[in-house]
Amino acid sequence: MGLAFLCACHTGKNSALTGAPKKGTFEYDLDFLKKRDSVIVLQSSDGMAKAIVSPKYQGKVFTSTADGDTGKSFGWINYKTFDAKPDSHMNAYGGEDRLWLGPEGSKFALFFKPGTKMEFSNWHTPAAFDHEKWELVSKSDTQAVLTKDMSLRNYAGTDLKIKVDRSISLMSRKEIQVSLDVQPDSTIKVVGIKTDNAITNIGSTAWTTTTGAPCLWNLDMFTPSPGVVVVIPYRESITGKVATTDYFGQIPADRVTYKDGYLFFKADGKSRGKLGMPAAHTKAVAGSYDAVNNVLTIAIFDVNAKATYLNQEWTPDKDPLVGDAVNAYNDGPLADGSQMGPFYEIESVSPGAFLKPGEKLSHQHCIFHFTGDKEGLNKIALKTLGLSLKDIRFAFNGPLTL
Repeated sequence: MGLAFLCACHTGKNSALTGAPKKGTFEYDLDFLKKRDSVIVLQSSDGMAKAIVSPKYQGKVFTSTADGDTGKSFGWINYKTFDAKPDSHMNAYGGEDRLWLGPEGSKFALFFKPGTKMEFSNWHTPAAFDHEKWELVSKSDTQAVLTKDMSLRNYAGTDLKIKVDRSISLMSRKEIQVSLDVQPDSTIKVVGIKTDNAITNIGSTAWTTTTGAPCLWNLDMFTPSPGVVVVIPYRESITGKVATTDYFGQIPADRVTYKDGYLFFKADGKSRGKLGMPAAHTKAVAGSYDAVNNVLTIAIFDVNAKATYLNQEWTPDKDPLVGDAVNAYNDGPLADGSQMGPFYEIESVSPGAFLKPGEKLSHQHCIFHFTGDKEGLNKIALKTLGLSLKDIRFAFNGPLTL
C-alpha cells in the first residue's frame, strides 16, 4: 500500500462505525489535521508507531503515537490557532518537533528588527518558519524530506540568504535500540523520530562573528500533567553556572532543582519559565517522565562542546557568542491571565552557523516515547538518564502525581 493512500485514508478503526475519535488520541489529531492539510503519515510496518508530518505547516512533526490510531497522541497541538486570525507575533500551531532558526534575541536576533527594543510588542517570528509552506522533496512510508529557502535580516542589519533542509524519519524498533543502547521488553511500546536538519549559506558573503550567524533550533512541544518532571543530566566536573533560569523571569525555587548531576524542572503547564544549559555541561540527552500518563520521553541531540553557541536572551547587551545547547520551557498564565497552552518543551540548538557561501552545518535531534510496564520503563530510564522513575518522581521531595 502506497504512502499517498495512507495519507488520504489512514489505517485503523473506522470512526463512522466506532463513533467520533476520542480527544487525546492519534486518530483525533489526524482527523483534525486532515481537514486543514494534506498531511503525511509515517508508520512502522506493524502500524503501531506513527507520526504526522506537515509541509504546509513548516515541516512540523505534529504528533506521534506508539500504540496505533487509538493510542495516546504525544505532541501538543493548539487547535484554536488553525481557525484564528493570523497573529503577527507567532502562529502557535504546536507540534511535537518544529524547526526554528535562532537566535531569538541578542545583537544577532532574528525575531527583532534592527534598533527596536526587545520586548513582546516588537517580537515577530519570521514568516519562513512561522506560517509559510515548505517544499516536500520526497516521501516514503517512514521518511519525509523537506526544504525551504529564506531571506532574513538580523538585529545587526545583516541580510542572510539561507537554505534549510530537513529529513524526518520514523525509526524502527531496532534503530531505537541501537541509538539508545536499550533493550525494551515486549511489554513496552515505543515510537522514535529522528530529524536531520541542515542550514546552508546560499548568499554571497560569509557569516562571521561580526555580521552574526543563524543556528538551527529544534523545539518539541508536549502536553503537560501534574506529574511531569523534565530531567537534564549535566557534567558536575565543569565549572561555571549550570543553567540560565531567568529567560522570562527567575523560575521559582520550588520548580527547578539540582541533585547529583541532574537538573529537574516541573513541567505542569502552570507557571511560565524557561531555562537553558551550555554545551560544556550537557551530556547530549534530556527527558521527562509523566507519572500521571506513565510516559517516558527521551531526547538525544548533537552537541559540540568546543563550538560557539549563540545567546538567545531578549537583550543586545550580553555577549552574543555565549549561549545554550539545550533548553526546557514550561508554559503558564501571562500577567493578564491569558495562556497559549498549556504545554511544555524540550529543545536543542546547534552551534552558530559561521559559514562561508556554499557551506553547510547539520544538527540531528531525536525524540522517543516509551509506554507500558513500569518496571520496563524503569530499566530504560536507568539506562538513558541514569535515574529510576522514583528518582524523577521524588525529585522535589515528594511525588507530583495527584
